[in-house]
Amino acid sequence: MNLVWRKASRSSAQGGDCVELASLTASVAVRDSKDPEGPKLMLGRDTFRALLADLKRS
Repeated sequence: MNLVWRKASRSSAQGGDCVELASLTASVAVRDSKDPEGPKLMLGRDTFRALLADLKRS
């Protein structure tokens, strides 16, 4: 499966918080841009929205 990854708008250009996202039909994939071949998280869209809401509250 060829995913189109995009860097999250909050990721820093200095190599700090580097998160990339790829959109799938029913889910969102998340990976560390510094380790593109490393592990990836696959989250359902509702779970991803809940994660974002929790992060925004932090």
